[in-house]
Amino acid sequence: MAIEQTEEIFRHFEKYIKLSPILKNELATRMVFKSFKKGKLIHSADTICTKSYFIQKGLLRIYFIKDGKEITEYFSAENEWVNSPRSLMQQKLDIYYIDSLEPTDCFCLNVRDLVFLFDNFPEMERYARLSMGTAFGHFMERITSMRFTTAKEKYQHFCETYHDIHHRISLGMVSSYLGITQETLSRIRAEK
Repeated sequence: MAIEQTEEIFRHFEKYIKLSPILKNELATRMVFKSFKKGKLIHSADTICTKSYFIQKGLLRIYFIKDGKEITEYFSAENEWVNSPRSLMQQKLDIYYIDSLEPTDCFCLNVRDLVFLFDNFPEMERYARLSMGTAFGHFMERITSMRFTTAKEKYQHFCETYHDIHHRISLGMVSSYLGITQETLSRIRAEK
């Protein structure tokens, strides 16, 4: 990886932990920089998720297919990690797909490398715990929104949660994420 690329990801890690020169070297050695074109399938269901991606630039979507329809679970954009957590951690076959909604540049870590980093650098476990707190909070808010709010409130929550990227996502994917029809979403948006 180029020096400027590694410095960027190091700055992200250093928001949570102090990086020793040894850990910086291990991260730089183990991370791979990847670019994906718009529409690229990055991870397929019925496989085991073996990689985690940190998005430098771009937008990824995590979804599953039910009765032939794509159901969007969540979106990830700049400065976020994305993977299929259950499959990655338990090394079990997955139900989720991950694809790129835009040209996307990201850093990739293999699960074997993550395990090595966790086993040999306790600060990496601290990083994972602290950075996952944000993701966990988001999922809890989403569950509450899905169970206890109106379609309009769901959309408002979506716009607040994804305030930086909601305009980059198609209405069909937004309605799928919200669990409402495109017609209902169009009606809600027209009311604004």
